[in-house]
Amino acid sequence: MKPGPGLLFVVSGPSGAGKDTLVDALRARTARLRYSVSATTRAPRDGEIEGEHYFFLPPEEFERRRDAGEFLEWRVYNGNLYGTPRDYVERTIAEGYDVIMKPEVNGALAVRAAYPAAVLIFLVPDKFSYLRTRLLARRTETNEEIARRLEIAHQEMKFIRSFDYIIINEQHRSEEAVEDLEAVLHSERFRIHRFGDELLGNLEHT
Repeated sequence: MKPGPGLLFVVSGPSGAGKDTLVDALRARTARLRYSVSATTRAPRDGEIEGEHYFFLPPEEFERRRDAGEFLEWRVYNGNLYGTPRDYVERTIAEGYDVIMKPEVNGALAVRAAYPAAVLIFLVPDKFSYLRTRLLARRTETNEEIARRLEIAHQEMKFIRSFDYIIINEQHRSEEAVEDLEAVLHSERFRIHRFGDELLGNLEHT
């Protein structure tokens, strides 16, 4: 492991872009990567596990933690509260591990404001219409809820230029998108400014 603090990677994009699938696949092939579990006030979906997918909190507990400054960022999305626990992120990065999270777009921008060194990655499908197809395939939401998510997605697409990278998750080619995401992590690790003056000085005078 390279000495020094880790990096914070924020993968975002519209609902249905494939964030869960890609981040899960990346975690399975990247030993030094840790996942930041978000807190939310929404109800768990079928198969979601407390502490693994989200920390599911009642609104009053979420608001208590928010008011105590325990979230790196928090936001309202589709009528529910979401937040990133500050302690876990800061402690894990200090230990030298990279951290990855996948908040909604407004949450990603809030992370950048609170932690300017964060690397923001915008994930999109190759066709906007695929968002609806993927949301329907989940079978977890009503048609009205899906319509609301697509309305939000149209607004989120306007923030692409606020991100550092864009990855296109083509239909039936998600493995390539995972490789692209992994390439971003590798390239960021080797940026010149992440190496100390002593090492660079030794190389310059070799």
